[in-house]
Amino acid sequence: MPLPKADLVLRNGRIWCGLESGFAESVAVWRGRVLATGARGDVDDLVGPGTRTVDLRGRLAIPAFNDNHMHLLPLGLSLVEVDVRAAEVRTMEALLGRIRAQAEKAQPGEWVVGRGYDHFELDLKRHPLREELDLVAPRNPVYVKRTCGHVGVANSLALAAAGIGEESPDPPGGALERQNGRLTGLLMERAQYLVSKVVPKPSVEALVDAIERAGRVCAGQGIASVMDANVGARCGMDEILAYDTAKRTGRLPVRTYLCLAGGPTGIVEPAFARGLVTNAGDDMLKVGPVKVFTDGSAGGRTAAMSEPYLGGDDHDKGILVYSDADIRGMVMDYHAKGYQMALHGIGDAAIQICLDAVEAALARVPAADRRHRIEHCGFMSDAQIDQMARLGMSPAPQPVFMYDFGDLYISVLGEERSAVAYPMRRWTSAGVRPAASTDAPVCATDPFVNLYAAVTRKTSRGTVLGGQERLEVGEALHAMTANGAYVSFCEADKGTLAPGMLADIAVLSRDVFACDPEAIRADTRCDVTLRGGVASFDRHGELAA
Repeated sequence: MPLPKADLVLRNGRIWCGLESGFAESVAVWRGRVLATGARGDVDDLVGPGTRTVDLRGRLAIPAFNDNHMHLLPLGLSLVEVDVRAAEVRTMEALLGRIRAQAEKAQPGEWVVGRGYDHFELDLKRHPLREELDLVAPRNPVYVKRTCGHVGVANSLALAAAGIGEESPDPPGGALERQNGRLTGLLMERAQYLVSKVVPKPSVEALVDAIERAGRVCAGQGIASVMDANVGARCGMDEILAYDTAKRTGRLPVRTYLCLAGGPTGIVEPAFARGLVTNAGDDMLKVGPVKVFTDGSAGGRTAAMSEPYLGGDDHDKGILVYSDADIRGMVMDYHAKGYQMALHGIGDAAIQICLDAVEAALARVPAADRRHRIEHCGFMSDAQIDQMARLGMSPAPQPVFMYDFGDLYISVLGEERSAVAYPMRRWTSAGVRPAASTDAPVCATDPFVNLYAAVTRKTSRGTVLGGQERLEVGEALHAMTANGAYVSFCEADKGTLAPGMLADIAVLSRDVFACDPEAIRADTRCDVTLRGGVASFDRHGELAA
């Protein structure tokens, strides 16, 4: 029986079908899936009167990117908050100016929330102080998160609203910074919850708006799939409702894998009661793992390390958010319920706790293919990589962290320890399938900076950190596509462009296999994004009717 005529054909360029399949010159799409790939003339018989064609004109088409650890809903909310990212704000005066401008537009008592500053990139090389926020917003509670999301600064009105006073103790798993015996306003790890729980919650409609807003940003960069990495952390089950609503009303621009917030303030119990366990759902919206934090961020000096940070005392080794026993208990509980785990671990001390907790859970309740993960997984030993491989686990790293934060890592950990961070080559060689992602809005969603970082190991200042961990372009793309599909149990449907796979395709403005690596970061763009053969982004209107 002859194959049906294609709905869409892409030709006259290079199509990278995947790491093992290599390149084709044309691809045919039918009913949302890849019908055939081949040389230039191999799909001519599949072109009929109703077939639409895209002339690649020498460009490269690849499986669409899968950003398998980012925060879609928070990204969408951040786009309407005060933007103090390092790309926009380089001085303390500019940061405070943006807070002042928003406060002057706000009603008295209305919260002013911002996100994205990096104290290492500011001219004063420090966090803002609560007194500085008081001066620019005397009538409004203010909370500004550092780019990592693990620390933030509150002004006096925000601290008062949260019930935090000069005599308040550090909460378990968190810290309130003091200088000269007074609160600076800096809150670390679980101390942030004291403030976040009193910040007014957005409505479900506002959450849907945020999902759509962020999803369109992703689609515009060749991303067709994401994992939202802490669903329910801010607005509880309303976030599940928002995702369901976005999907039902056609306002979900990207396929989404929902990583549920775990721990005492999470949503696992109500989600489990509704049958929302790992793999429930469909190829547009599916329940994924449960997330549990074990530590913080290296740039914020809260990642839990076995050796101290530079410039501190012997106890300056970061923060463990929960005790070892608590982590083991949560992992055992969620694993027994049938969930995949997504354990946030950046420092080697935290990573060891993650590995041992999973090993204990698997010993007690064997599960052949649960694919437990460690999110970020920044600083780890060869022995820990071996243990990860033995347990069938995968890391979900962000190569872009080396670009954005590599020089900061040197300042807090030294060059030797920083050079072995996020070991993409060691992971790839060990076969643990690193799923490269961006952690947006911690970093920008731009996949080309992520790709550049993976193949060059260069920081934003041009420092090469751990050149031995570089990947080839195809290996890096594999980590950004097929590995993301694997760690979300979707490798039979996406991540490559083999016949029968979902037609999730990104058409890039240049062939990243053939250009100088600097050009990958500097001016590579996505021209077309297809999700199921339908354009979710079309820069030049190539598929316009």
